[in-house]
Amino acid sequence: MKEILINVEPKERRVAVLVDKVLDEFFVERTNHKHFVGNVYKGKVSAVVPGIQAAFVDIGMEKNGFLYVSDIGGGGLDEDELAHVESEGVALTHKKKGRRLPSITESVKVGDEIVVQVVKEPLGTKGARLTTHVSLPGRYLVLMPGEPHVGVSKRIHDHAERDRLKKLLAELELPPGMGFIVRTAGVGKGKKEFASDVRYLVNSWKRLQERHKRVHAPAPMHEEYDLTLRVVRDNFTDDVDKLIIDSPAEFRKVFRFARSLMPHLSNRVELYRGKQSLYEKWGIEKELDGIYNRRVPLKCGGYLIIEQTESLVAIDVNSGRFTGKHNLEETVFKVNLEAAQEVARQLRLRDIGGIIIIDFIDMEVADHRRRLFRAMEDALRQDRAKTNILTLSDIGLIEMTRQRVRKSLESEAYQTCPYCRGRGSVKSVATMAIECLRQIKKFVQETGQREVQVNVSQFVASQLLNDDRTGLTELENQTRCRIVIQGVNDYHLEEVRIFPWQAPAG
Repeated sequence: MKEILINVEPKERRVAVLVDKVLDEFFVERTNHKHFVGNVYKGKVSAVVPGIQAAFVDIGMEKNGFLYVSDIGGGGLDEDELAHVESEGVALTHKKKGRRLPSITESVKVGDEIVVQVVKEPLGTKGARLTTHVSLPGRYLVLMPGEPHVGVSKRIHDHAERDRLKKLLAELELPPGMGFIVRTAGVGKGKKEFASDVRYLVNSWKRLQERHKRVHAPAPMHEEYDLTLRVVRDNFTDDVDKLIIDSPAEFRKVFRFARSLMPHLSNRVELYRGKQSLYEKWGIEKELDGIYNRRVPLKCGGYLIIEQTESLVAIDVNSGRFTGKHNLEETVFKVNLEAAQEVARQLRLRDIGGIIIIDFIDMEVADHRRRLFRAMEDALRQDRAKTNILTLSDIGLIEMTRQRVRKSLESEAYQTCPYCRGRGSVKSVATMAIECLRQIKKFVQETGQREVQVNVSQFVASQLLNDDRTGLTELENQTRCRIVIQGVNDYHLEEVRIFPWQAPAG
């Protein structure tokens, strides 16, 4: 059973996809954070940098977009590049392996006005990544203007179905010079549905071209749907039993959209009217509370540890309290198989991208290692993001990459801890007491003061005035300075302030 639950709040929209009552995917979009991936702009080249073979393009954002020479159109696509057209219809990027690329200075010049699409959201100090290979997703097809190729998503694995879809596309009257890729939602569909999608996409492209003639760069030309309509278009397929929404206004919008795009599914759209919140009733809030925990329990008793660093994500698999009923090798194999499924699920839930290293528990049997790798591959096939997985290493590591399109959910929901400043730990009370004595000694030596006041946190003050009282007395004797320790409630554990002591007035 598959359900989609959409929760709408004044500042946020959330979408949960449940498979057999288990949270399988989670999306969130906030009203104050605009979504850019898939948007098309008329941009103006502001700088060309031959050293990195890229150009910066002004598209009207705070930071200029970034355009690699490999993402500039021309020359058509080969089969490897077509594999990058995801069934989810995000913008296309190219590597053009084995083909000589022109220099960036031959491709664009400062002041050129070009049509670009956002491939990746602006992240940190980086502007949006752009491509000139525009792709427009429909319900069943992705349109690629200027790329005259017709194909089927690589996510459709059934050979007979692939042949049927290719034959069906060949029968359609497709506009010349335009490419189309069948999405996974097109499985089992007929000529009528594809013809309707072709008309919709071609009309969208014509409207985009007309706007291109009217506007001056930088200017938006096409905006992707908001989260709710994107999910309906991309996720609301025949295998979904219910799509439940807790907002009457959003329900009406989704129902109209579904009735026009997929009328046979519109009766599965429901408005939630319960007094208890939608996510509380389905038990989703409780699961979301722990979605970013480092430790993820497994049903068998083992667990995962997920650590995100600046350059990669490390995932460690541990057997925990699971001991199994047979030998150690069988126990480890069962833990690893369950961990592979959960790792793939956590990557989707947390929307983790970039380089990922998974440290499975070591196994001696070669067949177990092969079966674990196949299980990991199968689990990742459900992922809408593009993944690339390398074979299991001799020491039990799997290296993989996952497409990073936008900020991870964790970076949206959390900020760097202002207390530990992102270290994940703070100095101990004992360490701070020793450092405090060292700072007092330095202050007295530099200023020659004979009476000083030291403001510290209550915990450090207690340590200095009790356990470390002897050290404080020795320092007073050594420096011939009276030291007044004052504990302050709202002081950071590592905060120390030293100044000349002044007797209270009166």
